[in-house]
Amino acid sequence: MTEMTVLAFALVAFIGIATPGPTVLLALTNGSKFGVRRAISGKAGAVMSDFVLIGAVALGLGALLAASEFWFTVVKWVGVCYLAFLGVMLLRSKGTLDVSLRSENGGASASPAAIFLKSFLVAVTNPKGYLFFSAFLPQFIDPAGPQVQQYAVLALVFAGIDFMVMFGYALLGSQAVRLLRKSGALWLDRICGGALLALAGSLALYRRASA
Repeated sequence: MTEMTVLAFALVAFIGIATPGPTVLLALTNGSKFGVRRAISGKAGAVMSDFVLIGAVALGLGALLAASEFWFTVVKWVGVCYLAFLGVMLLRSKGTLDVSLRSENGGASASPAAIFLKSFLVAVTNPKGYLFFSAFLPQFIDPAGPQVQQYAVLALVFAGIDFMVMFGYALLGSQAVRLLRKSGALWLDRICGGALLALAGSLALYRRASA
């Protein structure tokens, strides 16, 4: 694996990560609700999911989901239900500023573990991630070289970029909420909640390429 290969991978990975999706929406809402420092738990969850996804693909899980309609459907509907749940919770919230005030008193939903788990589960229950990595990673792997080391390098590069991008979105969310009144913060929650529901619907309609 050459330096140019790693750089090309990093560029494509950055574009893919920065494209708005479920983890991006969570980074925005975590930043706006809890601030950048507390949102680090969510970024850690996203990074951990990267290692799980890439490790699973290296072990062949991506190929299994591409070949098995049953397991693809199971993972897909778990992801659909979880995204829909998060979307509904945001739609029912009383506004980011209100949640922020209550979270200072130690709400369970604001605990680092809860924030971590939320971001982690959003990524690992999305079958599109496994299929994406299954198609994406082999393009940068040298078949003649040691596979484990190459996957490890790509995982570290991807996770590092993911952390920086999610940090940027969390910072954006934290700064945006300072400029909004409570009504504006409420609309931020509504928009992110609606977007998560739309993504859940999109995932529900998603089909394997071979289907």
